[in-house]
Amino acid sequence: MHRKYLPAFLTQNNKWVDSVFNTLSEDERIAQLFMVAAYSNRDSSHQQEIEKLITDQKIGGLIFFQGGPIRQANLTNAYQAKAKVPLLVSIDAEWGLAMRLDSTMKFPKQMTLGAVSDNNLIYQMGEQIAIQCKRMGIHINLAPVADVNNNSENPVINYRSFGEDKYKVANKAIAYMKGMQNKGIMANAKHFPGHGDTDSDSHKTLPIIKHNQERLDSLELYPFQQLIDSGLGSMMIAHLYIPSLDDRPNRASTLSENIVTDLLQKEMGFDGLIFTDALNMRGVSAFYDPGKLDVEALLAGNDVLLFSEDVPKAIEEIKTAIDQKLISQKEIDRRCRKILSAKAWCGLNKYQPIETASLSEDLHKTEAQFVNMKLYESALTLLKNEEDIVPVMKLSEKKIASITIGATNKNEFNTSIDRYCDFDPFSYSLKPSNEEITKALDELKEYNLLLITIHDMNQRPYQNFGITKQLNSLVDSLASNHNVIVNVLGNPYCLNKFDGAHKAKAILVSYEEEALAKDISGQMIFGGLPIKGMLPVSIKNHKSGVGIIIENSIRLNYTMPQALNISPKDLSGVDLIVSEALREKVFPGCQVFAAKDGRVFYYKSFGNHTYDKELYPLKQQIFMTWLQLQKLQVQRRP
Repeated sequence: MHRKYLPAFLTQNNKWVDSVFNTLSEDERIAQLFMVAAYSNRDSSHQQEIEKLITDQKIGGLIFFQGGPIRQANLTNAYQAKAKVPLLVSIDAEWGLAMRLDSTMKFPKQMTLGAVSDNNLIYQMGEQIAIQCKRMGIHINLAPVADVNNNSENPVINYRSFGEDKYKVANKAIAYMKGMQNKGIMANAKHFPGHGDTDSDSHKTLPIIKHNQERLDSLELYPFQQLIDSGLGSMMIAHLYIPSLDDRPNRASTLSENIVTDLLQKEMGFDGLIFTDALNMRGVSAFYDPGKLDVEALLAGNDVLLFSEDVPKAIEEIKTAIDQKLISQKEIDRRCRKILSAKAWCGLNKYQPIETASLSEDLHKTEAQFVNMKLYESALTLLKNEEDIVPVMKLSEKKIASITIGATNKNEFNTSIDRYCDFDPFSYSLKPSNEEITKALDELKEYNLLLITIHDMNQRPYQNFGITKQLNSLVDSLASNHNVIVNVLGNPYCLNKFDGAHKAKAILVSYEEEALAKDISGQMIFGGLPIKGMLPVSIKNHKSGVGIIIENSIRLNYTMPQALNISPKDLSGVDLIVSEALREKVFPGCQVFAAKDGRVFYYKSFGNHTYDKELYPLKQQIFMTWLQLQKLQVQRRP
């Protein structure tokens, strides 16, 4: 049996657990095992339904799905006020609260993080996500995904995995876990025993894993074991059919004592909370009625019944199972105490309502934004760089076209490169017609450098990740006759479907269509930032772990003040001074530009070009003058 560290919530001697447990009836102890789905974007009837489960059934927890932060905070306060025992609240926030909530920060997805070499940055991300969860009254983040994704056609894990290298997956998952748990938010590793090598979605069907025990031990189970040995708080069981572990027909791993009890708890030594994956998913719900499904999950060894479809019926079925001696009340009580211990560790023994004042500002702190920026700067990956075309040199000799595929010309990439060079913008659809392709070839024939950025992609393998035949044809034709740099704002697996991109002189994988990725990719292409990402999965012509490193920047980098250990608060005085000068009419407007060691950390325009506000806004006139001077300076560089 493996065991290095017990989950932290099991190491405390908490009188609160005993006192609360002794107030609960046998039915209420059963109810503590249920975590039901709640939404903050639904109407009052949904709220009433949840409140009835809290007051009548005394359920133990909630998992929040779609909605908004203020609405969820208000609902959480309302629900907690009605609970006999404070509710354990969870959320799927694999890439931060934005995975479920609008108006919140989005951190990189795990495939993007798989390209980051410095796992301390992932630890810092875990801390920031934990701080935001805690601010929202959330106690468990259902992350990290510890699946090793080695199937490019995987429709459900894929970009949610750190990649195909089990060692990197384990180390990154541990960094994420420790970042959260050291800030008091319980991590939840999923989807045990490994959902990475499937080509079907357990939300819709029951995927089959055909590997033998030896293969599972050597690959899929490795990250989970490392997380367990490092003090993981909770685990989620996948809905998978794995004949080598349990060959009963249609017996999902969630419902298998062989997997949940014998393998996970006895062999691998896991003592933390064990969650089912959502019990409404077709991977299990297609084979069992509500209520009976919950009993099967309990008999397998799970502690938390997630997204139960009928709690009252399930409680009655569990009571019947106790009467039939399929499970004992003593075993129910043991699991109930585990959940109460988790509640105490999460701070529910000293419950306080969520303060909604300044909530939005607290969920967008500059510390979190800075970590987010550093992650993208570390992840973007240069896969190909013939003739050292990146970074772009000798700008005075270049006639550059920036070609936006799948979006308009107004985008952060074009804004980024506009700091460095003159260029002409063009845009085409993801499915250009033959006429559009002919037109593109004609209007681009005079340019000697084409920057092609692919937008509006998707994560679905069966749709080629958004890569169309027409797009392939366009890029193939352009790359056959021009110097082309392709910038992919999407899943690297798309390059298995994108033959045209492989004809380009350079390929930059930017992983996601996020403002930061667009801005940073532009800076990298023109030498404002080093490039250090490493490919997390194998694709056509490129193995996992490769990446062309460019160690030094050659031009200005546009960054945040924290990059130079300057507090944003220290710069607030600049705004005050300029605002006062504008009020006193010392000048009609100005622009403040601050840089150190080649890094621009403050750049802001104030007021107007003249005292007549209707004439020549400063942001247009002064900026354009400054920009031309900058371009002249840049063009003198190599």
